[in-house]
Amino acid sequence: MKFGDRVKEHRISLNYSQKELAEHTGLTLRTIQRIESNEVQPSLHSIKVIGKALDTDLSKMAPPSETKPYEFNLTLKITDMNQFINDLKTLVKNNWKIIFLIILVLFFITNYEDIKSGVIDGWNGK
Repeated sequence: MKFGDRVKEHRISLNYSQKELAEHTGLTLRTIQRIESNEVQPSLHSIKVIGKALDTDLSKMAPPSETKPYEFNLTLKITDMNQFINDLKTLVKNNWKIIFLIILVLFFITNYEDIKSGVIDGWNGK
C-alpha cells in the first residue's frame, strides 16, 4: 500500500473529509488530494502536519522504499543549449580583447616565477 493510500485510509477511519483535513493541517485541499492520489511525494512538513492532525506518526507508515529524502532531476533542452552556445559566441565576439587580456594576465600570474627566472637568466647572459 502506498503512502497516500495509507493517509486516506487513516483519514476515513477518523471520519474526516479531505476539506476538514486541509483545514486542520493548513495545507490546501488540492495538496491533500494530490498526496492521497499518490501524485506527489509529500514534503517532511506535510507529513508532520498531517500526522499531527490525524494524531499519528505518519513517518512510520511510509515504507523505506517509498521515501526519497533527496531527489535531483536535470533536464537540458537542445534548444536551450544552442541558445547558450550562441550567447557565448556573441560574448566572445564582442569582448574578445578583454577576454584575451584576462587570459594573458592569468598566464603571467600563474607562471610568474618561471618568467622572472627566464628574464634574469637572459639579462645575465646565461
